[in-house]
Amino acid sequence: MNILLVCPEFPDTFWSYTHALRVIRKKAVMPPLGLLTVAAMLPEHWGKRLVDLNVRPLTDPDLAWADYVFISGMAVQREAARRLIARCKAAGKTVVAGGPLFIGEYALFEQVDHFVLGEAEITLAPFLADLESGTLKRTYRTRQFADMARSPVPLWQLADLGSYALAGVQFSRGCPYDCDFCNVTAMLGRKPRTKTGAQVIAELEALQRCGWRGPGFFVDDNLIGHRPALKNDLLPALKRWQKSRGPMPFITQASINLADDPELVSDMVQAGFDAVFVGIETPDAGSLAECHKSQNRNRDLAADVHRLQRAGIEVQAGFIVGFDHDTPAIFRRQVDFIKRSRIVTAMVGMLHAPPGTRLAARLWQEGRLRGPSSGNNTDGTTNIVPAMGLENLREGYKWLLANLYSPRPYYRRLKAFLSEYKLPEVRSGVDLARVWAFARSILRLGIIGTERIEFWSLLGWVLLNRPTLLPAAVRLAVCGHHYRKVCELHGLTT
Repeated sequence: MNILLVCPEFPDTFWSYTHALRVIRKKAVMPPLGLLTVAAMLPEHWGKRLVDLNVRPLTDPDLAWADYVFISGMAVQREAARRLIARCKAAGKTVVAGGPLFIGEYALFEQVDHFVLGEAEITLAPFLADLESGTLKRTYRTRQFADMARSPVPLWQLADLGSYALAGVQFSRGCPYDCDFCNVTAMLGRKPRTKTGAQVIAELEALQRCGWRGPGFFVDDNLIGHRPALKNDLLPALKRWQKSRGPMPFITQASINLADDPELVSDMVQAGFDAVFVGIETPDAGSLAECHKSQNRNRDLAADVHRLQRAGIEVQAGFIVGFDHDTPAIFRRQVDFIKRSRIVTAMVGMLHAPPGTRLAARLWQEGRLRGPSSGNNTDGTTNIVPAMGLENLREGYKWLLANLYSPRPYYRRLKAFLSEYKLPEVRSGVDLARVWAFARSILRLGIIGTERIEFWSLLGWVLLNRPTLLPAAVRLAVCGHHYRKVCELHGLTT
C-alpha cells in the first residue's frame, strides 16, 4: 500500500513569511507536523511519501505511485485544498482528508472519499481496520480526546528539512481558557493533555538524526496550560538536553500570565525558549470582557511584556480590532500600546468568527455572520458585520498597519526593543548559511529596499550599542520587510 501525504499551499499571509524566506533561501516555515505524525501511525511496511506543495510541486508520477492520497490543512489553505482534491480525483485517486479545515467544513468537500476527523491517535485506527477488511465508511470522528502518550515520533525523514526555517514539536494539546473567538477548545478541549519529557526528547533526537540543526517551534496553543507537567517534566528534560546535545533555540505560544511566574520564565530561558507568541488582543477592558479573555484582564499588559523581554524572551503578540466595544479610538490605542510595549512582531488582525466558536454562534443568531472565515485575519477582510461598520473598520485598520509597519515606526520600535532585550542563554552559532543570509539582507534591505536608510541606521546603532544582538536585529528587519510586502499585496497601504 502506497500512501501519498500532501500539504496544500499556504497563501501569502503574515505568517507565511514568504518574503523573509526568500532572503534566507528557505521555501516554507515548517514541515507539516500533522501529516508527518499521521505517517508514523501507518503500518511500517507501507510506502509513504510526503509532498509539501509549499516546497515542491505534485507530479504525475507521485499520483501514479499512490494508492491513497491523504490531505490535511487549515482554513487558510481552503482554496488550495480544493484545487488539490480536484486534481487527485481527476487522476482517479481515493482522497482521505483530516485536520482543522475539514473538522468544521467536511460537508463542503463532496469530492473527498473519506474523512478522518479529530485526533488521529483515536480516529485513524478504525479507518485502517476498515480499510483492511474492505468496509470503509465515509466519515470517522470522535468527541474524545487522545492520550498524548500514544502519539508517535513524526517521520521526519519524509520531509526535505533543508527547505524549512523551523521544525515543529508538540508537547500539549488543549487550552484551559475559552476565548469566544478561538476554536482551539472546540477542537482540542479545555483540559490540556501532554506528552512526557522523554517523548519530546525522542522527537528532538530524531530531528537531529535527520540532520536538523535549526530552531524549533513548540506548536502548543498554550505551552503553560499544564504547568506541573511543564515545570516538573519537560523543562528539566530540555535543560539537560541543551547541555548535552544543544544548542537549539525554541519558540512557543503561551498566555500572558506566564509573566507572573519568574521561576518558570527563568526555567524556560534556560531550556532554550527565546521567543513566545502571546494573544494580547486589545488594551480595551470592555473588549477583553466581551471576548471572555479573562487571563488578560485587570493587569498591566505592557509591564508583563517588559518583564519577559528583560528575561531574554522576545514577545510576539496577536491583536484584534473590530470587537463590538471598539470605537474609532481603538486604532490609535493599539498603536500606542504596541509602541509602549516594544513589541516588534505585532500581528494585528480584523476580528473573524471561525466555525465552532461561541462568537460565530452569537453572530449567526444576530444575522451578522457573512460566511466562513478565510482563516487569514490580516488580509483586510472579515466574515462578520462589525458594530462600527465595515468601511470604518477597514480604513482604521489600514491606518493602524501603516503606523506599525512603515519603515520609520517599525525600525524605531525595533531599536526600542533591542535596547532592553536580554541576550538569550541558548542561541545558535554562526554558520555559512547565516553569513549568506546576512549578505542577502544587505542587498534586499540595504541596497534595493525602500527602508535602506532605516536599515543602515539600525545596523550602526546595534554595532555601537548591542553588538551581540546583531543577528536578532537583522532577523527582525527581514521580518519587517515581509510584513510590508503583505500589506502591499492586500492593498492595506495608505
